[in-house]
Amino acid sequence: MRWQTVVGGRDAQTWCPAAVGTRLSAQNHLIEILARDDRRRLLAICESVDLVLGDVVCEPATPTRHVYFPIDSFISLVATVAGSPGVEVGIVGREGMLGSQLALGVGTTPLLAVVQGSGGALRVGTTAFRRELARSVTLQRTLDQYIAVLMVQLTTSAVCLRFHQIGARLARWLLMSHDRASGDTFRITHEFLAYMLGVRRVGITSAATNLQRAGLIEYRRGVLTVLDRAGLRAAACPCYAVGRRAYSERLR
Repeated sequence: MRWQTVVGGRDAQTWCPAAVGTRLSAQNHLIEILARDDRRRLLAICESVDLVLGDVVCEPATPTRHVYFPIDSFISLVATVAGSPGVEVGIVGREGMLGSQLALGVGTTPLLAVVQGSGGALRVGTTAFRRELARSVTLQRTLDQYIAVLMVQLTTSAVCLRFHQIGARLARWLLMSHDRASGDTFRITHEFLAYMLGVRRVGITSAATNLQRAGLIEYRRGVLTVLDRAGLRAAACPCYAVGRRAYSERLR
């Protein structure tokens, strides 16, 4: 899998935790829950960018130059190993942000960040974001809670990879993507899914075929449509509910 790197280059292009199965409002949830003055100051230093499917917006062990608050885009967090394309361990959409490790005083991340869903985002330079973080108590507290949620997502992904079957993991992944997408239809290929879930493409094809035969999804020429969300939830492993519960308990 070849990714298009845009770190420091051209502009790269949800999830309501309180209401399962509903689409999100038009803004980023972390920004929405800030105190009014803090929200106003943060928005004043943001710029709008478009994130493009497949673009890399952050690479492992390189200085973080920007933080991103997705609006109708979403980003895969991929753990990489030498000689391997890696495996997805998390997703960031309008429920969160990319670059939260800055709140811990850490300027790099061990993960590759790849745009999974094209769309808009708000972007802030690292220096400006750190200044705002130093002056905003509510931003600090919000990011503390969000980092705790990310820890749940990362550890749950590890458990899921080890113990759950491909079909249940695929259903979970599709639900997580559906939560962050702007509609019921989004572009995805079996090859991309195989890389994200760390399995062979034939396994993804078989699992996706089973979900389609059950009437839960429709897949044609790289375009996937969620037809039965409730059925997809029933087919997913318990890890999906764990992630939603962690978010709703900490970031209302």
